[in-house]
Amino acid sequence: MRAPLPGLALLAVLTTGAGAVETRPPPGASSCTGCHAEGSAMGVLAGRPEAEIAGALDAFRSGTRPATIMNRIAKGFDAGESQAIAAWFAAQAPR
Repeated sequence: MRAPLPGLALLAVLTTGAGAVETRPPPGASSCTGCHAEGSAMGVLAGRPEAEIAGALDAFRSGTRPATIMNRIAKGFDAGESQAIAAWFAAQAPR
């Protein structure tokens, strides 16, 4: 039996995403794109610094940053969930 060609193995890795970072959003993150996607009035979150996103969520949650809706939304996430959401958006390329 012949061994597969090295080029085929490389092609398999490249096309199947082996070794790729998990791309599914953490719980809660998908709800953000309704207002924070490309072309939205509220600004895109993808690619923004993690600390900026997490800090904004913390400020909304504590009430130190004024808001009409985000303060209520942010209160639905604990600090760990907010950090996971921030990290995920920061890792996404702006579209």
